[in-house]
Amino acid sequence: MDEATLLASARAGDDDAFGRLVEPHRHELQAHCYRMLGSLHDAEDALQESLVRAWTGLGTFDGRGPIRPWLYRIATNRCLTLLDRRARRELPADLRPGAPLAEVAWLEPYPDRFLGPEAGVEQRERVELAFVAALQHLSARQRAALVLREVLGFSAAEVADLLGTSVAAVNSGLQRARRVLAERTPVVSQQATLRALGDDTVKELADRYAAAWHAADVDALVAMLAKDATYSMPPRVEWYRGRDEIRAFLLRGPMPYRWRFLPCRANGQLAFGTYVWMDDKGAYSFAALDVVAIDNQQVSDVVSFLSRDLWKEIGLPARLER
Repeated sequence: MDEATLLASARAGDDDAFGRLVEPHRHELQAHCYRMLGSLHDAEDALQESLVRAWTGLGTFDGRGPIRPWLYRIATNRCLTLLDRRARRELPADLRPGAPLAEVAWLEPYPDRFLGPEAGVEQRERVELAFVAALQHLSARQRAALVLREVLGFSAAEVADLLGTSVAAVNSGLQRARRVLAERTPVVSQQATLRALGDDTVKELADRYAAAWHAADVDALVAMLAKDATYSMPPRVEWYRGRDEIRAFLLRGPMPYRWRFLPCRANGQLAFGTYVWMDDKGAYSFAALDVVAIDNQQVSDVVSFLSRDLWKEIGLPARLER
């Protein structure tokens, strides 16, 4: 059934037709809200609220073109409203000096499985942690203009229409946004890095990294790190740079415990579900999601999101038996 027929049925009150009308855009819209808000949970809430508004306001859609831009107008406006009263999302290495820790909102990871099978390389690049973290340093409207223009492919005129502003204002905002992103994102994306390495090499790296943790072999682990590698663990504010700092932290922190690591994907990057042995449970329990950046076959960055609930979103088990 084509879009026009589904639209007519939806306008007549057929909620099933409405669901079929918006379903092809659901994954893309959720990823858009995540880029804007830096939080999977906020993105899902914004998406659901946007779809409710689309359903109740369907009569205002003129139907003279595809429904996609209209849905993005609703979702973007909802995100802008939320951003008006929320602080930007942070990673420990980007934390603003003097920021009251009680008021800090942390950037959250994004499971690759939510991107949907139709997501291309560029869409996966645009949920990488470095990109989403860089977006947090833009104003809300600059963020919206850049994502709509350069991630989603709307023209400058379409972006101006969606945001209710002028083409000149859009282009001016895009110039600054591009400068900020150029300063804060690596030249080579993780998607490009992983493609260049190939699946076999990436698997071998993941296996070696996991094996070092399983064996509590700090020397093997540090040997895999780039010279200026970084390691952070939101919501803890401490973070470490360089092999010596990371080694010292590992020895006094997590390394004495027993671990199991399961490779997965998040934010378009190599990731691991990490499990720590719990005597009282007689099993390894999910402890964190580690999102890893690779550079020249070395680990250049680890962001370990400390949350015992992330296994559900990533699609991993809660426990691993002995």
